[in-house]
Amino acid sequence: EVQLVEAGGGMVQPGGSLRLSCVASGFRFYEDFMSWVRQASDKEPEWVATIPPPGTTTYYSDSVKGRFTISRDDPKAMLYLQMNNLKPEDTARYYCARGSRTQVLTTPSTWGRGTQVTVSS
Repeated sequence: EVQLVEAGGGMVQPGGSLRLSCVASGFRFYEDFMSWVRQASDKEPEWVATIPPPGTTTYYSDSVKGRFTISRDDPKAMLYLQMNNLKPEDTARYYCARGSRTQVLTTPSTWGRGTQVTVSS
């Protein structure tokens, strides 16, 4: 029932930008915290950002603060992640997730299928 479909990943050079999107369905999107989680190959998941409804407050991990911006469009049930000044260490699969930081890190079933971001020269 619940579906989260990410898009916008790809390969980019260091210092470049990407904008990820996520379309949500099957639940009351406007009522829920939404987050982004990333996972590099053979690494543990890392929380990236969270945005509660209605989208006026945001939270970021220290590693992305000042470079990434999370936003949401409740009428469209869409979640976004604008990523600027990308670094090689940002390389990971990025997942749209339903819930707060602690909820999404402990519950992979809240994630979408993900979209790959590769930062390399």
